[in-house]
Amino acid sequence: MTFKEQALNLQRYIRICVVVSAGAVTWAGTEAAAQTLGSDQHSITIQVSPMSVVQVTGGAVSLSLASASVVAGQDEMTVTDQSSGLAWGTNSSSQKITVSTSLTASLYTLKVVAVNPTAGLAAPEVTLGTVAGDLLLNIGRSSGFCALRYTGIALASQGTGTDVHTITFTVQTQ
Repeated sequence: MTFKEQALNLQRYIRICVVVSAGAVTWAGTEAAAQTLGSDQHSITIQVSPMSVVQVTGGAVSLSLASASVVAGQDEMTVTDQSSGLAWGTNSSSQKITVSTSLTASLYTLKVVAVNPTAGLAAPEVTLGTVAGDLLLNIGRSSGFCALRYTGIALASQGTGTDVHTITFTVQTQ
């Protein structure tokens, strides 16, 4: 039986209703005449403020340079990862997403680029620093997703070490 049929059957079996009149509650059958008790009205305003949300998917990323990724005779060593993504939503026009790192003095270079965004335009690859760089442009009023491709670059002449970054993505006016 469909929901509509159930509702109609329920309506047929309801024989008693509550009528509130002059502050007293009385019981009447469905055959009782309808009473107009008065009416009133009021206004409702819906106000929507500018909102923007960003969420990183895929968890923490670890870029590790090992001997398998090193080419003999070259000082520069690179490693890439594309296991994470970025989801966003904004109801404001003329918006972009920027990216920055919290690490003030990095030993190695870290770059990121947005891959296959569903809205907006991917900016060229960004070398991360504490000053935000453009990741996505013209996202406007949209929700979307893109993959994030990180590239870590180290020089053999820099030796060994570890950089730990906290990456921040920000929706802001373009």
